[in-house]
Amino acid sequence: MEVKQNLRYTPDHEWVKLTENGNATVGITDFAQNELGDIVYIDIETVGQHVEQGVAFGSVEAVKTVSELFMPISGKVIAVNPSLNDQPEMVNADPYGEGWMIEIEPDDATDIDALLSADAYMNLIAP
Repeated sequence: MEVKQNLRYTPDHEWVKLTENGNATVGITDFAQNELGDIVYIDIETVGQHVEQGVAFGSVEAVKTVSELFMPISGKVIAVNPSLNDQPEMVNADPYGEGWMIEIEPDDATDIDALLSADAYMNLIAP
């Protein structure tokens, strides 16, 4: 299970990375995509909306199940990865890269500091 040191994580298995322009990229972790299995559909209809931390911003449909995606920090959803419409399996293949899900404009970028570090997330998934 890959856990990147330069990201922050939620107990709901989302990752967050602050970008150079002050926005944040969000996706699901390698652990999450592995648990879900083959992802067949991504449903995110919150572009342009403000979503509070902990509230669902979309869902992921896999062969086995459907799982909600929860906002790691409060902010406005400004973009959805357009590639996921035709290639949702990119989340399985590259969850920390080409399989990113949304870009947000955070209310407060320092909220990311309160999320789990890579080591803390590893302890959560592999105690």
